[in-house]
Amino acid sequence: MRSRIYSILIMAALISSCKGDKNEPTVQARQWEEIELVFKSDQQYANAYTNVDLYGIFETENGEIIKRPGFWDGDDTWKIRFAAPDADQKYVYTTYCNDTSNLGLHGQRGKIHSVSYQGSNKLIKNGFLKLSPGKRNLQHANGKPFLLVGDTPWALPWRATYQNVQTYAQDRQSKGFNAALLMTVQPDREAEGPDARETEKGFARAFKDLSEGHINNIRIDYFQYYDSLTQILINHGIIPVHQPVFHGFGWKGKQVLGWNMVPEEYVRYSKYLLARYGARPAFWLVSGDSDGNGPGVEAAGQMIEEWDSYQQPAGIHYNPFDKPCDNRSTCGHLNKNHQDEQWLDFQWCQTGHGGKHIYYKVVEMYENTPVKAVANGESTYEGIRNPENGAAWWQGEEAWMQLMHGSTMGFVYGAGGLWQWKITADEEGWPEWANSNVSWREALDLEGSTYVGYLSKALAGLEITDMKKIWDQAGGKPCLGIPGKLYIAFLENGGKINLSGLNQQLSYHWFNPVSGDWNDSGQVESEVMELEAPNQDPWVLIVKEE
Repeated sequence: MRSRIYSILIMAALISSCKGDKNEPTVQARQWEEIELVFKSDQQYANAYTNVDLYGIFETENGEIIKRPGFWDGDDTWKIRFAAPDADQKYVYTTYCNDTSNLGLHGQRGKIHSVSYQGSNKLIKNGFLKLSPGKRNLQHANGKPFLLVGDTPWALPWRATYQNVQTYAQDRQSKGFNAALLMTVQPDREAEGPDARETEKGFARAFKDLSEGHINNIRIDYFQYYDSLTQILINHGIIPVHQPVFHGFGWKGKQVLGWNMVPEEYVRYSKYLLARYGARPAFWLVSGDSDGNGPGVEAAGQMIEEWDSYQQPAGIHYNPFDKPCDNRSTCGHLNKNHQDEQWLDFQWCQTGHGGKHIYYKVVEMYENTPVKAVANGESTYEGIRNPENGAAWWQGEEAWMQLMHGSTMGFVYGAGGLWQWKITADEEGWPEWANSNVSWREALDLEGSTYVGYLSKALAGLEITDMKKIWDQAGGKPCLGIPGKLYIAFLENGGKINLSGLNQQLSYHWFNPVSGDWNDSGQVESEVMELEAPNQDPWVLIVKEE
C-alpha cells in the first residue's frame, strides 16, 4: 500500500533515471516532500548491499550542498531519496559510486526544481525537525515548536500489516500522539516462528543471516514493506523513530544481536536506514535499551552527523540501570554517555516497569552539560505483567510530572501487549514480567493512552521552544515556561498557586488533564498573582500571551 503522493514521485523519478540524457531532465519536487531518483546498475555484484556505495551531491545555484546516500532496492535497481528544504530552488545533482566503472550509478546527473508544498500534512508543511536554539526541545524547520508525545509499538515493523498500521495510526493520531518508536528488525537471534505477519509467533525477516549473528544478507522485500508502513504513520502525523538493532531485552530476550554486533555491520545498516528513510520525517535512535556504548553505536552516530544533511534528531534510549552496580556491565551510565558529542541531540532515560513514579533521572539529566534534549523514553508500560500496573490516570500523572521535572522534549508512553505487538491476548513466548494478557488491538484502548495524548491538546499552539523549569516563579510548585511569556503548571490535587514575573498582557486558562476539557479562564491583573484550581482534582494551569 503506497500513498498516492509516493506513486506520483516514483513516476517522476523514473524520468530522471534515463541514462545518457544530455539535456539533464528536470524533476519537480515539493518542498520537504520526498522524491525518489532511480538508477540502474551496469554491473552485477555478489552482494550489492555490502559491496557497493552510492551517494548523490545536490547543489543549489548559491553553492549550498545536500549530500544523500543511496541504497540498493533489489536486482539492478538503486535509489536516492531527496527532499528539498526550500521552495523555488534549483538543484543540480551528481551521483558517485565506489565502483567508478559502473556508469549506471557513477556520474549520473540531473536537475530538480522545488516548488511550495500545498498539502495539509503538518510534518511536511512545517519542515523536518531540528533542535531548538537552546537545545531543550525540538522545532520544525519553519520554527514551529514540537512536543514529543511518543508511543512504543516496537514490534510493528515485522509483525503488523498495512491494515493493522492503518488502524493503529488512526487511533494514535486521534489521541494526539506524534511519534512511534520502532525496532526496525526483530533483534533476537534465537527467536523462532513462521516468516509471517499477523500470525502467532510469526515475524517477518529483515536479514537472512541475523540468526547467525550477522546482518549482511538483506531482504529487500522486507524494507519495501516497511517503506509503506512508515508512510502510513507519516500520513497520520506520526514520525517513525528508527532503531537499527536493539541492545536490551529485545523482543523475547533470546540472544539479542545488538550486544554482539560486528560494528561495521551496525554502521552500514544505520546508513542504509538513513539512505532509505532520511528524506522523510524521522528520528534516529542510535542505541536502544542499553548504556549507549554497544558495538558500532558511536561510529553510527558519527556517520549520521556526517551524512544526514537535514540533521534530524539523533539520540540514545538507555536501560534503567543508570547507577553503578556489580552485576551488569552496562550499568552506571548515568544517562549521559556521549554527552559531549556533536552527533548526540537527545538523551532518553528509562525508569523501569515497577509502577513507581521516578523523577530523579530527568532532574539530573536536565542539569547535565552541554545541554541535550531530555525525555523519559520508557516508564512503566500500562498493564505490563498486571492489568493494574501503571494503569489509567497513573499514565497521565506520569506524563505531566516527568515533563515538569525536566523531560522538556516530551514524553513516551508504552502499553503491555502493544510493545511486542501480540497477535492474540493469549499468545505465548514472553517471561511473566514482560507479558500482558491483551492483544495489540486491545492494548490500543487502554485508558492511560488517552491521558498522555492530552499533552498535545493542552499545549497545542503554545510557544514552548526552549521552555525551562521555573518552579521558583511558582512558589516551588511544578512549573515550566518562559518567564514573562509562558507558564505551564501542574497541580496534582488542585489548590492554589502563586506565580510571579507576570504582566497584564497575559491570560490564564485551566485545563482538566483527566477529561481533556478547558475550564475557567481570565486575565492576569498583576505581576504576582494567586490562582486557585476549580476543585481538588488534577489541573493544568496555562498562562500565556494572547
